[in-house]
Amino acid sequence: MSNRRFPAEWEKQSAIQLTWPHADTDWADMLAEISRTYTEMASAITRHETLIVVTPDIAATRDMLAKSLDSEQMGRTKFLQCDTDDTWARDHGFLTTICDDGIHLLDFKFNGWGEKFEATLDNAINRHLFDSRLLEGKYESHLDFVLEGGSVESDGRGTVFTTSQCLLAPHRNQPLTQAEIEAQLKFRLGAERVVWIDYGHVDGDDTDGHIDTMVRVAPNDTLLYIGGDDQLESQLKTFRTIDGNPYRLMRLPEPTKPCATYANFLIMNQAVLYPTYGQPPIDQEAGRIIAEAFPDRETIGIDSQAIIRQNGSLHCCTMQYY
Repeated sequence: MSNRRFPAEWEKQSAIQLTWPHADTDWADMLAEISRTYTEMASAITRHETLIVVTPDIAATRDMLAKSLDSEQMGRTKFLQCDTDDTWARDHGFLTTICDDGIHLLDFKFNGWGEKFEATLDNAINRHLFDSRLLEGKYESHLDFVLEGGSVESDGRGTVFTTSQCLLAPHRNQPLTQAEIEAQLKFRLGAERVVWIDYGHVDGDDTDGHIDTMVRVAPNDTLLYIGGDDQLESQLKTFRTIDGNPYRLMRLPEPTKPCATYANFLIMNQAVLYPTYGQPPIDQEAGRIIAEAFPDRETIGIDSQAIIRQNGSLHCCTMQYY
């Protein structure tokens, strides 16, 4: 494979994907509520960049969005008709690397977070998306390796962050050892080093500890992280940048609701969407800290109380492309 780099999320994006809820997903008993949340996300995204909507029913989804998005926003919305199991684009979407010959779209195996849930349809979305020509880039099959987008973070300069509790969890890539998995990440993502986080947990998390629920990378060697775990905080203090300097650490407040985490924000070209949980003082403090980490972007709160009822949050619903 040609020389490659796994970009940071805050680098220039071409589009963001949402995989739309429908009656055959786990959202069936709250479909109207979660559809309103997804429409709110779509509205915020299309104010800034292109949106790709994956849905089994384009006509119904377009009609729903057209009631809330203006003509310019609808013009930035592209649709792919595709059968899906669920809606977690972060984990079934392509991971992007930037190579000497351009963008490469890496299609990793998604197996329902260690075979907990049916994922056959979701694991096929990337192939349909590439064949639709809605994305620019060269397709790479990595379907021999299980890797979810929510389990890795990049600083764009050669460092990939991940968690041992997720990547070493059952039914991912056994019998590979931690050292062997690290070697695979370096090879497949073009990383110079992998930083393993061993602590931190969000109650109700089905992912076995995705990093995007606990620790996020921001510009200027900054790490934003959830409070409530002294071991996590102590470990982060021991980490050094690729240049040998300590990281700038920014502790996020603790929401009181199950599965809720303020670390699960989405970085876009001119904005950051962050989850709120109907707790105004805590929500506002989280927004203030995230805005401090991204001073060049608008900070937009999205009510994510519906999303956490299925054990995810805002970042889990999205995937950005470059």
